[in-house]
Amino acid sequence: MCAAFPPNSGHAAAGYELVAGLALGAVGGGALAVRVPPCVLLAATLPVHAAATQAAVASAAQRSAPDHLGTLTARMRSVSLWTHWHDGLIMDDNLFPGGPGTASFVALGDSFTEGLNDPAPGGGYRGWADRLAGMLAARYPDLRYANLAVRGKLLRQIVHDQLPAAIAMSPGLASIAGGGNDILRPGADPDVLAELFDSAVARLDQAGCRVLMFTGFDPVGFPVLRLLRGRIAAYNMHLRAIADARGCYLVDLWSMRFLRDPAAWSPDRLHLTAQSHQRIALRACEVLGVPVTPAVGEPSAFSPRVPSRVSSLVSPRGDRAAWVAARREDIRWAREYALPWVNRRLHGTSSGDGMPPKRPDLQPVSPPAQAAGAG
Repeated sequence: MCAAFPPNSGHAAAGYELVAGLALGAVGGGALAVRVPPCVLLAATLPVHAAATQAAVASAAQRSAPDHLGTLTARMRSVSLWTHWHDGLIMDDNLFPGGPGTASFVALGDSFTEGLNDPAPGGGYRGWADRLAGMLAARYPDLRYANLAVRGKLLRQIVHDQLPAAIAMSPGLASIAGGGNDILRPGADPDVLAELFDSAVARLDQAGCRVLMFTGFDPVGFPVLRLLRGRIAAYNMHLRAIADARGCYLVDLWSMRFLRDPAAWSPDRLHLTAQSHQRIALRACEVLGVPVTPAVGEPSAFSPRVPSRVSSLVSPRGDRAAWVAARREDIRWAREYALPWVNRRLHGTSSGDGMPPKRPDLQPVSPPAQAAGAG
């Protein structure tokens, strides 16, 4: 266990030293061969952390690689790693060890966890959390599930409003995803957000919950949102460190490359399509170690990307007609989505003001016809 870690703290330096040590071990060609993702290296070289990164690399280089990595190498030999570093280990399938009647799952967060824009058959929204609950119910028929997420919520609101209610339910598994709405606001500080997030995870851990976390996605394919890429990468690195320190399950959305394609997102460019929610639910099952087989026609978590609606949104190359179409799409997006969002910020309002959570209490879940559910 460790407490919150400002960028100049010992915990932060230790985190950078681990990244540096892994990189040196891989380059050195020793027993340990780990490919550090570009997002980790990017975050590690951000100006705000440059001094800590440089010190960590120097410290790791001065030490004997076999001695420095021996224990970690032995531990890694005992588990099976996925292709993407920290996308999740193959975990014990005994997710709810308390016996029959104890399986419970509570989801905390904002619109991502509420399920926008994945329409539910009976109205409202479904989303990855509902889909995951259905997949878990296929494995644990007695599962009870609550979803406290509300669109538009900032991280401090999630911690203040949803966390106490979740802890009171004593769930076996709790998911928490937040900070995205904060990152969109000018002046957002990833270090401050990470301290708040870590305190929330600590409280869930102390309550006996297993915790499922998510990183932010890579916005490289979006003309405006990609300006926030460095801030998101810095926040992601903190989230990875929190997951490592507290033994949480982590779904790394940054490494899911299909999310870089605009076709994975709704026209507002902020909320996922139904297919994307399904793929994230499948990935969460993989991280949790819950066997699940996609239904016929359903995508796997890392299946090839879906075709882009407007390829010029991702790449500036292409003929003039495609470029003009992309710019018209940008203008339409700004008029229909960006300007209303800015107007709400100016007036201090949110799309989720006054909205209750869609599933405030633990309730039984009916598993889908097939473990992966219907699209």
